[in-house]
This record gives sequence, structure tokens and C-alpha cells, in this order.
Amino acid sequence: MEIKRCGSQPSRPAQPENFVGTARVDPIVNPPAPARVVAASVTFEPGARTAWHAHPLGQTLFVTAGCGRVQLAGSAVEEIRPGDVVWIGPHERHWHGAAPNTAMTHIAIQEQLDGKTVTWMENVSDGEYSGEASAESEQ
Repeated sequence: MEIKRCGSQPSRPAQPENFVGTARVDPIVNPPAPARVVAASVTFEPGARTAWHAHPLGQTLFVTAGCGRVQLAGSAVEEIRPGDVVWIGPHERHWHGAAPNTAMTHIAIQEQLDGKTVTWMENVSDGEYSGEASAESEQ
């Protein structure tokens, strides 16, 4: 058993090459193999969002605070709020982040496959974020 005490794992800025705007990542779970689940609390400042990306084994988002947005390629932008749970299937191209005027925090849970949890793609444009530009379906 291992107990991670509150405050013992430092926050880190989200990787700027994979996010638009300001976001912070707080690790929750990252156990050694053979376990493969990884989880983090991610806080997005207003307007901040991930780049387009996909997960080899899918991803679950649990919104804990604020108001956010999520979009699956080829679908409409959806609003998400505290208590909402979003399941994104394996290899589904998507993005998620805060609403334009409100920060959002969610817990992101995904599994590693061969040590990899995500494939990053291009940034989400302002038009895609606002829902004005339709996102093209990928494969």
C-alpha cells in the first residue's frame, strides 16, 4: 500500500504544445506496472482547452468544478458541468476544456497501453472551440 499525502505531489503546468490557454495538472494515480490506470485532476482557466487527441484505451472525465466543453470529432460541442461523467472510447478524436468565461476542473482517467496513454494532434481552433467551425471526422 502507498498513501500519497495531500500536497505531496506538486502541480505542474499543462504542456503548452498540447493545450491552448492556461491549464494545471495535479497527479492522482500513476502506479507501477502491471497496473495501467493513470488519473489526474486538470484545471483549465477560462477559454483554455486541450489540443485534439485520442487515447488507445479510452478516457473517462469526471467534472468536479466550473463549466466546460467537450467535443468528439464530427459532433457538436457539448457543455459539461460538475457531476457530469464523460466516456470517450478508444481512438476517438476529441478535445475538452473550460467554457469561455468560467474555469473548469475535471478528473481525467485513462489506461496505459504499452506505456502510452494519449496521441496528441493539432490545436483546437477558435472556430472549433466556439462551435462555429465544424470539426472534421478523422478516419
